[in-house]
Formats: sequence, structure tokens, C-alpha cells
Amino acid sequence: MNRRAFLTAGAAVATGAAGWFALPSGAQPLTIQAATDALGKLKSATIKHTGGWTPAQVFEHMAQSVEYSMTGFPQPKPVWFQATVGATAFALFRAKGAMTHPLTEAIPGAPALAAAGDQNVGLDRLLKSLADFDAFGGALQPHFAYGALDKRAYAAAHAMHVFNHLTELSRG
Repeated sequence: MNRRAFLTAGAAVATGAAGWFALPSGAQPLTIQAATDALGKLKSATIKHTGGWTPAQVFEHMAQSVEYSMTGFPQPKPVWFQATVGATAFALFRAKGAMTHPLTEAIPGAPALAAAGDQNVGLDRLLKSLADFDAFGGALQPHFAYGALDKRAYAAAHAMHVFNHLTELSRG
């Protein structure tokens, strides 16, 4: 790793450690079942949203993430980033039981989210991707930022991702 990369990683780790105290604590289990149960409450409901994406776009984004964990992310961060900044961020999120990230930040290299879409179709896709992940027995692909995760860690990452996005969605 070159000096610039080392300094960038060090600054990110220090910032992450300082941000530890600002993270919300998760109260829900970090499982695929818990995420599926929470999402199931939105089935066929009018959904209010407070973020920059429509509910359909949020569901599509989350489905992309779950699908890519099985097929590979289109544009991963460098390995040094995954091993330092990404791994540290994930460890902090997992220890706290919750993650926070910019909720309109697309997955690098992923196709653009549909401007208009049916929220029920998007939710069905997300629920299917979670069921597919739960049943998946193949080799998981490295997360674009966190790097290699085992199935349990990936399940926690997916659940935290869902719960983070659900902070902007509610039944109408």
C-alpha cells in the first residue's frame, strides 16, 4: 500500500471510530428473516417516503445489493480499501447492530434505478432476492466496500441495509 492510501485509510478509520458514538443502536435481529418480516408489513400498503428515492427505487436498490452478493458487484472498491476502511466500517456497524449510509447513493457500476416503477413489483423482487440469498449454497462474492463476508456476516449486512432504508419508509 502506498503512503497516500495508508493515510487515507488511517483517516477513515479514525473518522469511523469517532462516528461509532453517533451510530444508532439496532434493536432488531440482524437476520434475513427479520428483514423479510419488516418488509412484509409493507406489502400492498400505501407507502410514505421521506427520502430522495421512491419506494420502488429503494426496493430495486436493495434487491441489487442482495443479488450482487451472489453474482458479484459490478465495480468493487480496491482490495486495500475493502481490507481497511470497508472492513472497519462493517465491523463498527455490526458491533452496533445498525448501519448508516447515504440513502440515495447508488451501488457503484449498477444500472440506474428506474425513474418510474411499481413499488409492489420492487418489493416482490427484493423479497425474492432475500429468499434466494437465504437458500443460496454457492460461493458468496466480496462486497464492493466491505470485502469478503461469510453468509452470516452478509445476512447481517443485508438486514442492516434494509433497516437503514426503512427509516425513510412507512405505511401510509
